Amino acid sequence: MTSRRSRANLDKIRAEEIRTKGKKLPPLAVGAVVGAGALAISAIASRLLANKAERDTRPIGRFLEVDGVRLHYIERGQGEPLVLIHGNGMLIQDFIVSGLVDRLSERYRVIVIDRPGYGYSSRPRRIWTPRAHATLFQEALQQLGVERAIVVGHSWGTMVAVSLALQAPDLVRSLVLLSGYYFPTVRVDAAMNTPMAVPVIGDALRHTFMPLLARLQLPLAIKAMFGPAKVTESFDRLFPKNLMVRPGQLRASADYAVMMSPVVMELEKHYGELKMPVVIVTGANDKIVDVGRQSRRLHDEIPHSEFVALPGLGHMVHHLAPDEVVAAIHRADKAASASQVARPPIREAVKLAAA
Repeated sequence: MTSRRSRANLDKIRAEEIRTKGKKLPPLAVGAVVGAGALAISAIASRLLANKAERDTRPIGRFLEVDGVRLHYIERGQGEPLVLIHGNGMLIQDFIVSGLVDRLSERYRVIVIDRPGYGYSSRPRRIWTPRAHATLFQEALQQLGVERAIVVGHSWGTMVAVSLALQAPDLVRSLVLLSGYYFPTVRVDAAMNTPMAVPVIGDALRHTFMPLLARLQLPLAIKAMFGPAKVTESFDRLFPKNLMVRPGQLRASADYAVMMSPVVMELEKHYGELKMPVVIVTGANDKIVDVGRQSRRLHDEIPHSEFVALPGLGHMVHHLAPDEVVAAIHRADKAASASQVARPPIREAVKLAAA
């Protein structure tokens, strides 16, 4: 009798195991559910953080509409127009925090525009090459009544500045190029940003965990931009870093990083056409862009250019050596006024250090 009961209990246990086993999710399904949940949580967190960044840092300028693009810009001071074009990942505040806007507005009419996708400028889905930027900026400056301007570009912005000078030489009276990229090279950052630049895949990445990952990586990226010098206290304290890692700005940065080498392959054919005064300024120890293969080589390509290499400094020369940058702008202004085209000598590092 006991044996029969035991067998009956065993049969019930086995039947229950078979019944519950059919309700368990396979491992792959469990992984998919967990992954989907993690993506959903990261998407919500990224959106909330982006909203907070925009609440904390509101637009500081005005807006104008150009060819379907809403551009955010600031304008300070009076005098000869001076246009500042920021680099990849940056925004208007880059030139404000460096002190350049305040200093230069004492003498010039300073105009700074958030490039498409940055700050509070919109970025419709187009191929935003430096040439496309130049066309947009040319129309924007026409709306602002600018006929002749000194144009200053930093990093990726140098490609826009050069494109603007090539497309509208009557508009650009002189060029000042800071820490620029001018000749094609193999770039690790382009490979790393490729997934983010791919439609659909990139959209999914930048709206989920990439903004969170970018926040973690940002301190190291900023340190590399300033290195070997230290990050300035003003940048560390005042620059709105949280705006840099919003989904839309990450998309723009990825797209622009991927196209760097291809677009300069076209631009480098035309550097000899630049007839206005050109001052090239770079940190001699730039860790982001190779000085010899970029700024120094561009100086060799443009016979009437001036080349300034600042010893011990990295990519962010406008923060690290604002005095030298302001002086370079004044020299470009003076050269344009005097129509000087003679080749200035290279200012050697030893002389700069002594100064």
